[in-house]
Amino acid sequence: MAVAQPEQAMDWTAQPAPRAPEHPDSYWRSLYFFNVYRVAIAVLLLTVVVVWRGSVQFGSRSLTLFVVTVVFYVLFSILCFTLTRIRWRFNLQLAIQVAADIAFIVILMRASGGISSGLGLLLLATLAGAALISRGHLTIFYAALASIAVLLEHTYAILYDDASVTQYVQAGLLSGGYFVTAWLAYTLARYAAASERLAAQREVDLANMAQVNQLVIQDMQDGVLVVDSEGVIRQSNARAEHMLGALNDEWKTLLEDYSPALAASFDKWRRSSGGIEANSGPLFNNTINARFVPIGRTRQVGGVIFLEDLSRAQTQAQQMKLAALGRLTANIAHEVRNPLGAISHAAELLQEEPAISDTTRRLIHIIHDNSRRIDRMVNDVLRLNRGDRAQRESLLLLEFLQTFVEQFCEIERIRPEIFSIELDSSPRVLFDPSHLDQVMWNLCRNALRHCRREDGSIRIGVGTMRSGSIVKLDILDDGPGVPPELRGQLFEPFFTTAAGGTGLGLYIAREICDANGAILDYVETGGGAQFTVMCRTGG
Repeated sequence: MAVAQPEQAMDWTAQPAPRAPEHPDSYWRSLYFFNVYRVAIAVLLLTVVVVWRGSVQFGSRSLTLFVVTVVFYVLFSILCFTLTRIRWRFNLQLAIQVAADIAFIVILMRASGGISSGLGLLLLATLAGAALISRGHLTIFYAALASIAVLLEHTYAILYDDASVTQYVQAGLLSGGYFVTAWLAYTLARYAAASERLAAQREVDLANMAQVNQLVIQDMQDGVLVVDSEGVIRQSNARAEHMLGALNDEWKTLLEDYSPALAASFDKWRRSSGGIEANSGPLFNNTINARFVPIGRTRQVGGVIFLEDLSRAQTQAQQMKLAALGRLTANIAHEVRNPLGAISHAAELLQEEPAISDTTRRLIHIIHDNSRRIDRMVNDVLRLNRGDRAQRESLLLLEFLQTFVEQFCEIERIRPEIFSIELDSSPRVLFDPSHLDQVMWNLCRNALRHCRREDGSIRIGVGTMRSGSIVKLDILDDGPGVPPELRGQLFEPFFTTAAGGTGLGLYIAREICDANGAILDYVETGGGAQFTVMCRTGG
């Protein structure tokens, strides 16, 4: 069944689609070779008469009639080539050619002594070729026409040339041979036509199946690479190119050149033995899992590589975990805050007592610190499901950063010289002001915690990319940086290296950036830590 195509809008001015040709190229090509056979027979007969004129029976009754007929036969064949080239009325042209063949061959028989010349056998090939070319149409009619012509010629020879009546048996056998040949050719033509129809239907089915497979592969969530026995990538989908990068435009792209790590794992799988499927294990910093499936019975003919994005699965798992945690926190938030407020209030009342010891004052201070920590943790968890509530505005980034640095230094009680703002330009960004303030507070507080607190220890860099459509905001510090073994966990929830931290700051900052159409990531540098926010230009 053919795949349905989408409906197009009706255009009353459009011209009607051209009709498909009634007879395809294969028909005309067969007719062309049929003409080649006719020319070859005519030239051969003429050559035989010229070279062995007295040794053969050809032209024995009338040499002049034989030669003239052969010459006209050659000219007729040349005319047929012209008609074939212009593709003039296939069925009528074939009928005229077969009738002309019968007429020319019978005249040549007449000039060569009749049925005994053996020229009537040439009509067997003519009838068989006509049946195959026409796919069985008018085959029996052509055989009847040839039989009538041969019998009439022999009858004429009996009446006017004293031919033997007994040769009617030969004429009859020859006519029977015409019908048998026509019937066999007709049967073969029917089988050939049925095979052509079946092949055409199979071609449509295979094309539809290939199209459906292509659509399924392109729409898969996993990446797919088809690799042959020589390591050449034969097919891929958009998801695989998104994971590993775009393929070259070259016809042959080796897997080894495209992805050396994946190629090494694929070669190891091909050399090993085991089940039908095999996993290579996580690749590319544990972000992609490759699964290999052989194409045929052995792994040597190639295989299909399924690429699974582990980061997507991890993100989904985290979202499910945080969604459950958010629902739980929302239910118990009031239950936690009520006793927390009572504890804080009681601690304040104790602090107002006229005579308290230093030990009591220290314990009250511990109560205050831990109460604020628990309250901050509850607030951070409640913000997890609020990141999508962004009201983006066009902000002049330089003014925003200057105001932010002033407030940050005043609240944290640090010198403004610790900050250094470096701008390649003064762009506007599309961001929710409160969200951008929260992201900057989180990143700058982390930078302040690890920097040396000297002049320019915290640098804020601003630049543009992609012809000014993307604004790049960098926050760098001169601290020791993030250890390599911890970089993969920076944005995981509840991961922290600071005493008293909730481990939700960077995770919430990334979620806020996602809600504003921005990207927050950590950039490896030679020294210190660098976080980069890629956001859209605000116009």
